[in-house]
Amino acid sequence: MKEIRYTLITDGTSDRALMPILTWLLIELGVNIPIQSAWADLARLPHPPKKLADRIQKAIALYPCDLLFVHRDAEKESRQKRVSEIHQAVNLIKEDVTFLVVCVIPVKMTEAWLLIDEKAIREAAGNPKGRQPLNLPKPSKTEELSDPKEILKGLLETARGHSSRKPQTVSITRIAELIDDFQPLKQLPAFIALESELKQTLSELR
Repeated sequence: MKEIRYTLITDGTSDRALMPILTWLLIELGVNIPIQSAWADLARLPHPPKKLADRIQKAIALYPCDLLFVHRDAEKESRQKRVSEIHQAVNLIKEDVTFLVVCVIPVKMTEAWLLIDEKAIREAAGNPKGRQPLNLPKPSKTEELSDPKEILKGLLETARGHSSRKPQTVSITRIAELIDDFQPLKQLPAFIALESELKQTLSELR
C-alpha cells in the first residue's frame, strides 16, 4: 500500500475531534505511509440518513476508504452492545466494496479523552501563559466522570482567566489538534479496546 485512507463516522459534529487521536494511534501502531483522513459530514446532505446502516452506506460512497471508523458513545449501554449494533449495521450494507471497520466507543463521550493535556486546554482557551490551577482529573479516572463535556467547558473558562476579551466558542476539535501525545489514554479500558481492535484490523489490512 502506498497510503492508507480512513473515514470517520460520528454520532455528532463535535466528535470529529477523534480524528487527531485516530491518526496518532495509527502512527503509534506502526503505520509509516501517508494517512489520508476524512470525516463523513453527512449532515450537509439534502436528506441526511438517520439509520446507522444507511449512514455507513452513504459514507463509504462519498468517502471511499480502506478503514472505516464508526463512533458511538456508549452512554448507558455496554461497549459490546454498541459493537454489535455497528456490525449488524455493516452486515446490511449492499455495496460491493471492500473496507474494514473499527469501532470507536468512548465510555461516556469524546470530551473525556481530551481531559489529559493542560497546555492544550490553556492554549485553546486563548491564555497559554495562564496560571490558574486547572486540577485536571487523573487520566485513569476520566471514564468515571459523570459529565466530561461540562467539566471540559469549566476548565476552558478557568483557563481563560480574567481576560477582558469576549469569550470565544472553543471547538473540541481544536483542543485535540493541540495535543501532541495521547499516551495517557492508554490507561483507559475503552481506549485499550480501541487500540487492540485497530491493531488486529491493521494486520488484516496489511
